[in-house]
Amino acid sequence: MKDFVAIDFETANNSPSSICSLGIVVVRNGVITAREYRKVRPVPNFYNYHNTRVHGLTRRDTDYSLGFPMVWRELQPLFAGLPFVAHNAPFEERCLRAVHEVYNMPYPEYTFHCTCRCARKHFGNALPNHRLPTVSAACGYDLTTHHHALADAEACAIIATKIL
Repeated sequence: MKDFVAIDFETANNSPSSICSLGIVVVRNGVITAREYRKVRPVPNFYNYHNTRVHGLTRRDTDYSLGFPMVWRELQPLFAGLPFVAHNAPFEERCLRAVHEVYNMPYPEYTFHCTCRCARKHFGNALPNHRLPTVSAACGYDLTTHHHALADAEACAIIATKIL
């Protein structure tokens, strides 16, 4: 696969619609052509301790950010028609569906590919686990800022170019 968009969401709380940041990395002809990161005002707009501990974002970081529909509309021209790639794609797809539903946005049937599932097949027992930092390291990418949406999306893009 040479043309795709790697995507990663961070959420503010346990609700899948509570996207508080997103990272996208567009790959065309096997080459990264765009990287975008946005903070998003989540719905519902509260942060739980666990999520903040994971990604470091708080309500102060996103209270003045745009809501998802405006961010999505702004970024959509970059990836229109491309399939999505994510590490643990079911989570990202669940978040995307939930936030579309919250805002009554029509949900196109986006295509998702999962680099975690592919890594399990590709690497098997050669890796101690198939978490994003482990797989990205095996593919030559040093993910030093795990759970930053753009860094995770870029790691996913590198994995996808190597094993998909």
